[in-house]
Amino acid sequence: MLVTRRSAIATGAAATLIGMASPVRALTPTSDQELGPFYPVQHLADTDADLTHVQGLAGTANGTAINVVGRVLDIKGNPVSGARIEIWQANAGGRYRHSGDMNNKVPIDPNFQGYAILRTDRSGNFKFRTIKPGAYQIPDGRWRTPHIHFDVSGHNERMVTQMYFPGEKLNETDFIFATAASKPSVISRLDNALSGDPNTPAYGWDIVLVNG
Repeated sequence: MLVTRRSAIATGAAATLIGMASPVRALTPTSDQELGPFYPVQHLADTDADLTHVQGLAGTANGTAINVVGRVLDIKGNPVSGARIEIWQANAGGRYRHSGDMNNKVPIDPNFQGYAILRTDRSGNFKFRTIKPGAYQIPDGRWRTPHIHFDVSGHNERMVTQMYFPGEKLNETDFIFATAASKPSVISRLDNALSGDPNTPAYGWDIVLVNG
């Protein structure tokens, strides 16, 4: 088992909570995941929470629209208000809006924003609308399962991770998903009741920081 400073802190925090006179069950911290090669060094000026439209264009992104709804919490379950969240992802065909993505068989979708900056509210909530990303093959022949990248900055901690989708067959063989210390912590749940839109599927996912 890979032990990092972050996981050691989490273990210590959990032990402290268990030893309290009135025990509080510590949450499982969301597992770190690698940044990946396609962090958007350049992106559109439009960085709002609707990735299915690009400001100034009339079109809509290709693919299945989804809502992602969740919270940022600390290990005790307290909400982390004002957390900054950067998200980026491939389009429905599995291509990033990034100069390093050489998958020329899949075109860039001009109507897909591909990147956003969010802030959690006072209760730690966040929500964004996007397209379910496609799987893609990397140059060595391996496949990446559908996922969304997150870079989360709380009050005391920054974490880079990736959110995965339930029931994806490629989850079983994805080499980055396999490195998660807690695989359930990086898999979202299908929960259409969260959507607020009966025509759009919703995925719920809470991000747990050790120190908030």
